[in-house]
Amino acid sequence: MGAPRIADHDPAWAAEAEALLERIRAATTGLPGSDAFVLDHIGSTSVPGLAAKPIVDLQLLAAELPSAAPLSAAIAPLGLARAQGSRPDSPGVHADIPRPQTDPDPALHAKLLFHRAEGPGGPEVILHVRRADSPFAAFVLAFRDWLRSDPDHRARYETVKRDLADRFAGTADYDDYTRAKSAFIAEAQRDMGWPG
Repeated sequence: MGAPRIADHDPAWAAEAEALLERIRAATTGLPGSDAFVLDHIGSTSVPGLAAKPIVDLQLLAAELPSAAPLSAAIAPLGLARAQGSRPDSPGVHADIPRPQTDPDPALHAKLLFHRAEGPGGPEVILHVRRADSPFAAFVLAFRDWLRSDPDHRARYETVKRDLADRFAGTADYDDYTRAKSAFIAEAQRDMGWPG
């Protein structure tokens, strides 16, 4: 994963996400707990009109974090493989950083992360696998819906993202870009009144 690149919103992202969510649902049927899996399109590509890194973020929620090996085998034919992160401390790869005012229990923030590179099969994709009771999982859905609800929120976030992408354009990965967005996201959390 190279330096951050922000692209104008592409309506095709939503269709790509829906198609892949259906394929993930079919591929994981039969895994323990799969009848309770909840799949969502999250992140900036899920917000109509918002410029974004052209990476489709998806989320799979399970009652318990699935075993990595069977899940990896099930979704490998979709081009998804375990992500290791660009650096040993890449944020959000093996665990989410707890949001303020949420339970910091490490078990609630453990996750599995899968990646598919851009190619003939479609756009670059990141699949976040979290427990259904993960506070971070709830936050990303609330943040997505907050951005969808108001064009001013979207415009402010887009300005921040474009400015940070320019600042970190010469970097080898987008870890610093991700960390630098935290000030806006903390402000958004306060504005949202989350958790409420």
